[in-house]
Amino acid sequence: MSLLRLSPLLLAFALAACDDAPRFTQAEPGEALSGGKATVQRSDRNAYSLPSANLTPERRLDFAVGNSFFRNPWVIAPSTTTARDGLGPLFNTNACQNCHVRDGRGHPPEPDDSNAVSMLVRLSIPDQPYYAREIERLGVVPEPVYGTQLQDMAIPGVAPEGKVRVSYDKHSVTFKDGHQVELRRPTLQITQLGYGPLHPDTRFSARVAPPMIGLGLLEAIPEADLQANEDPDDLNRDGIRGRANRVWDDAQGKTVIGRFGWKAGQPNVNQQNVHAFAGDMGLTTTLLPKDDCTATQVDCLAAPNGDGQSGEKEVSDNILRLVTFYTRNLAVPVRRNVDTPEVLAGKNLFYQAGCQGCHTPQFTTAADASEPELAGQVIRPYSDLLLHDMGPGLSDERTEFAANGQDWRTPPLWGIGLSETVSGHSQFLHDGRARNLLEAVLWHGGEAQAARDHVLTFNAEQRAALLAFLNSL
Repeated sequence: MSLLRLSPLLLAFALAACDDAPRFTQAEPGEALSGGKATVQRSDRNAYSLPSANLTPERRLDFAVGNSFFRNPWVIAPSTTTARDGLGPLFNTNACQNCHVRDGRGHPPEPDDSNAVSMLVRLSIPDQPYYAREIERLGVVPEPVYGTQLQDMAIPGVAPEGKVRVSYDKHSVTFKDGHQVELRRPTLQITQLGYGPLHPDTRFSARVAPPMIGLGLLEAIPEADLQANEDPDDLNRDGIRGRANRVWDDAQGKTVIGRFGWKAGQPNVNQQNVHAFAGDMGLTTTLLPKDDCTATQVDCLAAPNGDGQSGEKEVSDNILRLVTFYTRNLAVPVRRNVDTPEVLAGKNLFYQAGCQGCHTPQFTTAADASEPELAGQVIRPYSDLLLHDMGPGLSDERTEFAANGQDWRTPPLWGIGLSETVSGHSQFLHDGRARNLLEAVLWHGGEAQAARDHVLTFNAEQRAALLAFLNSL
């Protein structure tokens, strides 16, 4: 059946959906511009790596310099390359771009990979009252020897913490029409431990690097708008209990709303970058001035660092400013095919299933945003940035501030249809277990169980329409 013959049928079915769901017969005004005036008109492999479309030429220079520090490798200290030295002693990679290839999505390691690179493993042990200070600042209790993140690389003379391997168990899910989809559940294997055994109650959480687009726009959503979508007691009885994570702000020295990371464990782009520099590359900053070594890792503590003689840290305040400017202004690409019948049908099915209950389509950024180009923009991230219980199937059994093991932040969907074009793969969810968007949908449970079960009633044409909509984002 041709698309021209198929599309009216799909649209008619979608419009016959439940009466309380919106019914879209045409694209909404400005719908293609997911990032407002900052949206870029590119859909190729570099679509995630472009500056906000409304940046002035002068400010694009700062973007380019920030990009160079994001993209190029850091080196071991001491070095003549003083602006980029201080890598390690323990680290996961030597450049931000290695995890976020072309500013895109990471993936779990393949069987023959020597390092995980674009997937991290978070570590912690169960919360205990006498670790109250660590829980307040870090959101977790670190594993006593290995800290909060397993680092599988190290400089010469220092042992890496271990190696990460992933294996999978598989099972199938069946749609109402008999169509089967195979899902895979990962199992982490930590080998070659460099500092002795892990605590017997260690909790592990695999995290692939998320795409970098639109971070400054998400940061610019007014806090009141996020709070307005909270409903922890499900007062509207829709089964959705979104709530904001409350996390530690290093600069302010107080608890604030979290926005970034798979469990919304970081409050802003700058702090997200600071913690990535520290954990992923072992680089010091003014906010985190010490190398990421625990007290028992004596070789790590004794290794030389790249701090300047005047006390300037390995990542200077100016370099951090430039990298933060770069990461705030990575633009969201324009949507494609927003007004085709199949995409409109898929959008109606998305609403019919109730997906918009967590994947909030639209916000307007604050007038006093951190960057003027990001202020007052109507954006369409398809996320509420809130925590939701996603059920035991996705649980990592690991708390992070107010998030429990089954809680995950709603990931933004903008740009998701270009993931394979940019990143070279289509692996989704926090640990990359889903090999395509349909698998990602089918892993939804908990508060999203009803939406997932509704999708399981879709026939082949409806599944194609839903995926066409998602791939248009």
